[in-house]
Amino acid sequence: MISKAQFDNEIALIIANAIREDVGDGDHSSLACIPADAQGKAKLLVKDEGIIAGVAFAKQVFAYVDPQMKVETLIEDGAKVKHGDIVFYVEGASQSILKAERLVLNAMQRMSAIATKTKQFVDLLEGTKTKILDTRKTTPGIRALEKWAVKIGGGENHRFALYDMIMLKDNHIDFAGGVSKAIALTKDYLKRTDRDLKIIVEARNLEEIEAILEEGGVYRILIDNFNYEDTRKAVKLIGTQCLTESSGGINENTLRKYAECGVDFISSGALTHSVYNMDLSLKAV
Repeated sequence: MISKAQFDNEIALIIANAIREDVGDGDHSSLACIPADAQGKAKLLVKDEGIIAGVAFAKQVFAYVDPQMKVETLIEDGAKVKHGDIVFYVEGASQSILKAERLVLNAMQRMSAIATKTKQFVDLLEGTKTKILDTRKTTPGIRALEKWAVKIGGGENHRFALYDMIMLKDNHIDFAGGVSKAIALTKDYLKRTDRDLKIIVEARNLEEIEAILEEGGVYRILIDNFNYEDTRKAVKLIGTQCLTESSGGINENTLRKYAECGVDFISSGALTHSVYNMDLSLKAV
């Protein structure tokens, strides 16, 4: 996984790029009709229900736009919210509040939706040993925000990107000439380049699982698109030799059944690619 410093840098890049994209050479709507010395106050109003996420990010946005702005937090990230709740108040230059408004809302609406969906999945897994993982199926450019939201919702992060873990999927295996060869080449690569990266390998059937175990040195086996019966067989076959992960179209209706097969993790792209934004507003007070 990436370090805190790497993650913090990703967030800083997201904020800088988003402000560049949205503000350009100036917020001319505000510049045209709001005096530069005008002071204002606004509240973050919830018009929906679910898990709030992005409060800490919003504070970073306000600080980037104008370090003089002050935020009074009433509800923290990860809390359950309902229609009418006020999450925070922000106070400072009116032009600054307006400049930050859209980025704060866009980010928090999406992050809250992801956190809400993740919490639903986490609750469905209650009582099992299985943990829910996100994937790389994220919105380009804001992966750090979406993975942050998964953590706020109680889920776990899979690898962040292509560089922090090795994951041999079906195309890697086919291009390499088979699962055993792909693993052998990977071990050689790690040795040659002196890299300490965990290896996850996708298995499409029980025969591939046997080949992976024979090759050894794998951190986790991705049991992909297996039915319940074969998943149970795979878990029994793998035992304690490495960790197990189920994936492939698993949803709210099938999540619990796969967990009951005994897998350590279930990964779901739906946490980040199939959500509806929470309805939030930033209103002047």
